[in-house]
Amino acid sequence: MVPNILEAKNKLLQGGYTCVALNDDGIYTSMDRGVKPLLDWISNKCDLTDAYVADKVVGKAAAFLYVLLKVKEVYAVVISEPALITLEKHNIKVSYGQLVSAIRNRDNTGFCPMESSVWDIEDPNIAYETIVRTRNELILKNN
Repeated sequence: MVPNILEAKNKLLQGGYTCVALNDDGIYTSMDRGVKPLLDWISNKCDLTDAYVADKVVGKAAAFLYVLLKVKEVYAVVISEPALITLEKHNIKVSYGQLVSAIRNRDNTGFCPMESSVWDIEDPNIAYETIVRTRNELILKNN
């Protein structure tokens, strides 16, 4: 079967995953939250060129990582307006369940620190450096 966005979306919704990517090379799935699966795929040099991705939550940070991964299409259960704009600007087809102004943090006490960290950034490579730095700071803070 040729990979497509509906297959990715169905696998996400039925498999209990947080993120699913499909391309001719195979199926990539994760149950990790946030941008961790995307950072793992980048660091492991997974080739997601032209992949169809389904993700539970896509903020601007995740959008930049999808740009760097060179995916073809993204379905998000929830997507932020800045993420939608970022994906469209980089010619990645997008569909979604719910569009929100910004992604909230896990405690719902403010905005997602990842999205906040790249809010004013437009360059995917600078965004990547910022995301990695922010993630490392959060890990240190929570340990």
